[in-house]
Amino acid sequence: METSAPVFSYAEGGVTAPAGFLAAAVSAGLKKSGKRDVCLIVGERTCAGAGVFTRNTMAAAPVVVSRGHVADGRVRAVVVNAGNANACTGLAGLADAREMAALTAESLGCDSSEVLVASTGVIGVPLPTELVAAGIREAADALDSTEGTAVAEAIMTTDTFAKQTAIRVAVGGRTFTVGGAAKGSGMIQPNMATMLAFLTTDAPLDATACDTILRGAVGRTFNRVTVDSDTSTNDCCVLLASGAEGGERLTAGTKAYDAVAAALEQVCGELARMIARDGEGATKLITVTCRGAASERDAEAVAFAIANSPLVKTAIFGQDANWGRVAMAVGKSGAAIDPARLEIVFAGITTCREGTAVAFDEAEAAAALAGDEVDVLVDLHVGEAAATVWTCDLSYEYVRINGEYRS
Repeated sequence: METSAPVFSYAEGGVTAPAGFLAAAVSAGLKKSGKRDVCLIVGERTCAGAGVFTRNTMAAAPVVVSRGHVADGRVRAVVVNAGNANACTGLAGLADAREMAALTAESLGCDSSEVLVASTGVIGVPLPTELVAAGIREAADALDSTEGTAVAEAIMTTDTFAKQTAIRVAVGGRTFTVGGAAKGSGMIQPNMATMLAFLTTDAPLDATACDTILRGAVGRTFNRVTVDSDTSTNDCCVLLASGAEGGERLTAGTKAYDAVAAALEQVCGELARMIARDGEGATKLITVTCRGAASERDAEAVAFAIANSPLVKTAIFGQDANWGRVAMAVGKSGAAIDPARLEIVFAGITTCREGTAVAFDEAEAAAALAGDEVDVLVDLHVGEAAATVWTCDLSYEYVRINGEYRS
């Protein structure tokens, strides 16, 4: 009988922290900077896997290909390129994405249907296939169990830092590890998963368990991030389970299964917050919480309305506790609201109660907003539901970065 509580700790290595995975990243010449831009994440054997993908109807070629390949729950590898999104590239783009999978499969000795493909970068530009092909072959020859950090670096575009983490959980005499890497800085409000995110575990999960655990974690983490309300054409989040821990398969309802699910959600949550913190031009990570809502759907709608408001985001950038902008965003959310019950707390300072202003010290509020993390709390006082969304402020630098993106 399982009695001991799970014990969680951090591990090094990102996607290669769990047993049973190899990775490599190389510079193939797609990025103008000359930095790494093609990488592989490979199971030493075929893994159980699952994926969630963008609901943007202009989905990129790699998304179309990967949706088909992951359907049977068998994944050996993920091949990723940065610097070119291979989106809005027609039939030629689909052929290029399939060729990426085929070249990877050839290098690994597996079927191309076991290879998932992901791309990120500029939309509408044909993929430089010769460069990518050379990069895949070079990466396949360099696979190693210590290259997780290289993968996190290779998938970056406008990101200012690599995003990876890993969690180890001990439960019932067994130890499991979950690792992950993600990229994302702009064109971010996932509508399924996230920008690009790759998750690995050595837990013995089947494909159904992978899908269930992944979707649960994504719904509460990556799908609660927004930088600019734009859902990318290339968003994907995939989970590979190697089973290299070696024990019997985990089944739903057991303490070990729940512990692995919790570790995965923790990894996803940390990566999601890193993405919000690294929003293009961001100076602050903003955590928006709505509680006291009639339903979780209403709470989420309110939190996103606040997080996506350019007026709220610029006020926080300017360290101005302009709570009226928050009230405006609440009112436009479509949620069930009683204006006479609304409460707003800005960076720990109550600015509105029962729908009207509360006197507060402007200098104190400005000081509270000067930090690099700001919390905005709204209590609707009409129910029990709550939701939290992560975003960032909107600065002059965001406009510069996106104004010059293709330059």
